[in-house]
Amino acid sequence: MKILITGANGQLGHELQRCLHNGRSEIGALPQAFLHPQVIAVDVDELDITNLEAVMEFAAQEKPQVIFNCAAYTNVDKCETERDTAFAVNALGPRNLAIAARQCGAKLVHVSTDYVFAGDGEEPYSEWDACMPRTAYGASKLLGEQYVREQCPQSFIVRTAWLYGYDGGNFVKTMMRVGKERGALRVVSDQRGNPTNAADLAHHILKIAATQEYGIYHCTGKGECSWYDFACEIIRLAGIDATVTPCTTQEYAQTTPGAAPRPAYSSLEHQMLRCTVGDEMRPWEEALSAFMEQYLPTV
Repeated sequence: MKILITGANGQLGHELQRCLHNGRSEIGALPQAFLHPQVIAVDVDELDITNLEAVMEFAAQEKPQVIFNCAAYTNVDKCETERDTAFAVNALGPRNLAIAARQCGAKLVHVSTDYVFAGDGEEPYSEWDACMPRTAYGASKLLGEQYVREQCPQSFIVRTAWLYGYDGGNFVKTMMRVGKERGALRVVSDQRGNPTNAADLAHHILKIAATQEYGIYHCTGKGECSWYDFACEIIRLAGIDATVTPCTTQEYAQTTPGAAPRPAYSSLEHQMLRCTVGDEMRPWEEALSAFMEQYLPTV
């Protein structure tokens, strides 16, 4: 199996490479199709996915059988002011990869986000719920989804949220760093969602890609919490002597002018997973504890 991973230097890109190298994930064994693969891992320096000609040439030369698109412009605030960049990376990039995948007969797994929803619901969003993004980031990611569906019938769109992993920056590492430095944290308590361990996400993405069950998937940690709840559990598991104080979104916005709006409620329902490959995503508390057991001894 010949595999192309774009955005290979990010959290999920690194985790996919780790799983493929080890032949298993933290959750369990990989599908037989992905044992002993040939992996081509690229980031923007090796392949600019916003350049259609470059993507077409690369795919024609390498002829991957599966493409995992982990590349994205994820700075939610900057997406509001750098809309052309957000559009190019999050919409045109997936379109280009979808065109190339179709022409070389490859499957395409495209990673998307909970930000495609309005974030004002009260129950977890299903895969078929209406998408009404309220940020440039969410709008650009939704357009990327649409382009993928239009251009590549052999495609999987996997929406995730609140992602953290061993490589790169994320909320978990930020809370530990700030907690150690300041001894106090102030975290929003009225935004709820699903923390997601990149190891769990990588495992399920590989399970999905081994099938022909094309479509849209939601893949997040099980259970939901607020950012405040998440931060409290991080500090507790890390054994850091720090106080975590809740605040409202409005209070936080007063200290960070210009910040893009965040979803108040963006929990995702896993119906497609349950009805196809099975849902082995761990409860968010269990997955976070497993992450800490592995990560803390290395810092």
